[in-house]
Amino acid sequence: MIKDTVKKILNSLGFDVRKYNPQASESSRLNHFFTYYNVDLVLDVGANVGQYAKFIRKIGYSGKIVSFEPLSSAYSQLQLISSKDPCWEIAPRAAIGSYEGDITINISANSQSSSVLDILESHLNAAPESRYCDTETVRLTKLDTIAQQYITQGTKSAFLKIDVQGFEKQVIEGASQILSTIHGIQIELSLVPLYQGQLIFSEMLKFMEEIGYELHAVIPGFTDLKTGRLLQMDGIFFRK
Repeated sequence: MIKDTVKKILNSLGFDVRKYNPQASESSRLNHFFTYYNVDLVLDVGANVGQYAKFIRKIGYSGKIVSFEPLSSAYSQLQLISSKDPCWEIAPRAAIGSYEGDITINISANSQSSSVLDILESHLNAAPESRYCDTETVRLTKLDTIAQQYITQGTKSAFLKIDVQGFEKQVIEGASQILSTIHGIQIELSLVPLYQGQLIFSEMLKFMEEIGYELHAVIPGFTDLKTGRLLQMDGIFFRK
């Protein structure tokens, strides 16, 4: 009875306390993948202000991280946040895609939803704070160009995390020369179109299978709180 009372109080404060289950824990599963596949290099594409890097440090990953971020405001914060971690390196500021040149990024009010693609009403209806409020033109480069320097002969297994709001396929297409060293990839998978021209879940799954990766796990993500519908999730892929 005391347990139920405490749970109700915590629920009213916005917390949900459950018995820890390693098999159902997203952090435990990701850490298991890193250990099982001997991951010693994480390429963090679309780092924003380092949320993913800090998360994997928290769950136990101690290997090298290289973060890539194009937006000037986020990049400055990223440099500051990473400065006390000797195994966390920040690549030169640039957007990552499938060719070399310049590209304009639409900056969203919440920063994290910024994208080179036009945002759709389906996204704005679920998250009005994602609306674009500015633009920034930045250098565009390929992982084949910029990431080669971080993959050494001593690298056992690289893991690529991509959080680029609908631009995932272009990032992977620009990494064709280094894919053989990348054992795992974590990407956002949209169940409905959220950005103009992006691939949705079924299309992205087919693309990943065509380049030799199979889906190992999914992590629920962006949800329309009004309808309860899951709009986006993270997919974790490893080489077949």
